[in-house]
Amino acid sequence: MTDGAALLEILATVADPEIAAAIAGTIRNGPDRSLCRINALAFAAKHGFDEERTISAFLHAGSLGLFDLSWNVLCPGCGGVLDTNASLKTIMKDEYVCALCADGYSPTLDELVEVTFTVSPRIRRIAAHNPVELPLSEYLRQLYWGSGVDVPEDFEAVLDRFVIDTMELAPGEKGALSLQLPAEFVIIFEVVTHSAQFIDVQGEPTTERRALSLIYDRDHTHNQMLTMRPGPLRLAIENRTGGRVMPAVLRANDALHDLLHKRRPFLTAKRLLTNQTFRDLYRTDTVDVGQRLKITSLTFLFTDLRGSTELYERVGDLAAFDLVQDHFRVLHEIVAAEAGAVVKTIGDAVMATFPTPDRAVAAALRMRKEMDQLNASTGREDLLLKIGLHEGPCIAVSMNERQDYFGQTVNIAARVQGLADALSIFATGSVVNDGKSARLLADAKVNPLPRPVALRGIDRQIEIFTIR
Repeated sequence: MTDGAALLEILATVADPEIAAAIAGTIRNGPDRSLCRINALAFAAKHGFDEERTISAFLHAGSLGLFDLSWNVLCPGCGGVLDTNASLKTIMKDEYVCALCADGYSPTLDELVEVTFTVSPRIRRIAAHNPVELPLSEYLRQLYWGSGVDVPEDFEAVLDRFVIDTMELAPGEKGALSLQLPAEFVIIFEVVTHSAQFIDVQGEPTTERRALSLIYDRDHTHNQMLTMRPGPLRLAIENRTGGRVMPAVLRANDALHDLLHKRRPFLTAKRLLTNQTFRDLYRTDTVDVGQRLKITSLTFLFTDLRGSTELYERVGDLAAFDLVQDHFRVLHEIVAAEAGAVVKTIGDAVMATFPTPDRAVAAALRMRKEMDQLNASTGREDLLLKIGLHEGPCIAVSMNERQDYFGQTVNIAARVQGLADALSIFATGSVVNDGKSARLLADAKVNPLPRPVALRGIDRQIEIFTIR
């Protein structure tokens, strides 16, 4: 039995067997491109699998060595990959610049950092493991664009609608293209060095033969705008980089824009950080000391047991300990089932995160129900859970050798939990007024009741909703 076959057998024991079988089939029989930067959400949609189970399966496959994870910084404009990293720890820049879009972006974990999975070369060699062998169309499809760009099957035909001409140059080579500039905006874009030259082609056509020279070197910056008239152009290009270059002359037309705007869901870094399987398997592969990574929206859930000291006094240390551990087990299971992750426990308290408010609300409602059932099983109300929810921006940090979160959103969520009682869930407006949360509460026939409160350390009053 090969190492790959043995690892796939192990995967079937730790992940959903049906999903593990689909992954194994793709590794054995899928085309090369299907194993490069796999979009776990697209994989789930294609096979009709649950997203969370699929993400968990790929994470287990990655931890076994079947796949390599890649944390890719994306351009929100064109969907291109601006930087690729084997670990979140190496995303250190405050801004990444896209030459094609001529703009810079801060790498927020919500939308601009994706996580993909590429088969390990130890398991199966694919063309993308040696990118210099990829033709331009496959380089664009597999490496340039992120997994959120929905590249069509007839991609080569789509390219013909906006590509005027292309060239491939090895290190040290020179070449030239003879072009007829059309009366529209033209971009000379080089995908390997990620550099662009813009030409605004306008005015009366000319028969004058003009020349333009571009040199790709270590700096390879050509973002200045040129204005030219339609007509002939000789484009001379020299490659002074250490690798090949593949400049392409593009029309900035509707065909290009339609391609760039055709998007699909992808696995974001934020969603992965709020995944319990990821936190369990990749404890050290998160945020490095000194990193401050922005998240524009994350939902926090805080819980605490009311009267836990009295519980130990009432039933004794051993019985109380077992009850508290049962409570932790139930909360962990619910958090994981609702696409969340437990960040930490402090005493009898739990801090958890969720990618969206509705998943946190669903978890809170399930927690309350499960605590009622645990209490019913003992005939006593030993486990009285106080729950608080809040959503907002924060930063991901490393504290005490553990991935954590920092910011006012975290502070407010903790304060809201401190106000809660064992009969109600307390949540802020940003949670309750979320569209999916509102529908979930309506379906549960729950009518949240608002009231303004003053929270310690917060200058303004906060509207808190009581969910009974």
